[in-house]
Amino acid sequence: MRALLLQDYDATIAFDAPATLETIDPLGRPTVIGPDARAVIFLGRPGDQEGAHMDLLRRLNLPIFALTVDPVAAAAYPLAAPDVGETGAYTVAKIDRESLRVKFFPHLIDRCKGIEIAVGRRLPVLRETVAAKLTRDAATSALKIAAASAIVDYVPLFGVVLGIVVSAGDTVAITGLQIVLMMQIGAAYGKDPDVARIWELLPVVGGGLGWRALSRELSGFVPVAGIAIKGAIAYAGTIVVGEGVGFYYEHGRHMTAAQAAILYEERKRGAMTFAKDVIARLKRGGK
Repeated sequence: MRALLLQDYDATIAFDAPATLETIDPLGRPTVIGPDARAVIFLGRPGDQEGAHMDLLRRLNLPIFALTVDPVAAAAYPLAAPDVGETGAYTVAKIDRESLRVKFFPHLIDRCKGIEIAVGRRLPVLRETVAAKLTRDAATSALKIAAASAIVDYVPLFGVVLGIVVSAGDTVAITGLQIVLMMQIGAAYGKDPDVARIWELLPVVGGGLGWRALSRELSGFVPVAGIAIKGAIAYAGTIVVGEGVGFYYEHGRHMTAAQAAILYEERKRGAMTFAKDVIARLKRGGK
């Protein structure tokens, strides 16, 4: 596990990366855990957890990820990451990136809230997961901005006076949010902020502008429902930006036109499904 987390696959691992991991023996010498610790990973084979002193680990007051390696058992995961003092049981066939990226890595990053970028910068194998978490968070913020501006459009007089201003403002706000997202993902991949790098990635954000234009057109045709549509497309557009930037850092190149088109269509369908679900709930609530 230690070797996997410290795997230097792109020569940008931080010099202090090994300091982020500490092997402990709760039955050995007293363990002093610093305030920056966010999780405990218990590694074992089938049956090891039953005979372990998990109570000693729970005293650390941290989420415990109990990972069992069983080559013949089916993979198993809890629905959510364990909370502080709780134990989450995970089973995988082997310790490798493909096996752990399904749920184990995402849950681990969920418990590293606020330090995701630092974790990605130091532990390369987690960078893809960190980028996905940062993207989801930014997309949620974009949804809130777009939904708020759409609500203003439907307020009598207030919407007439401020509608155009707010529409322009949400475009600026979401574009700024997406640029910050690009810088955050770059930092997680060990890249320091650089103006030239931002310019290099701007075409990815340019795709997001098209999504917001589409959201304004749709919201104009569908009163009230347009709030859901505009928010959904702002969310999906930001997801596209984050995934595009993550792809760039993972592969060292932009997506091809065909890859980008497939991604856009997938996110577009997801956005419309989301909007339809929200509209259906609104209709049911109005009866």
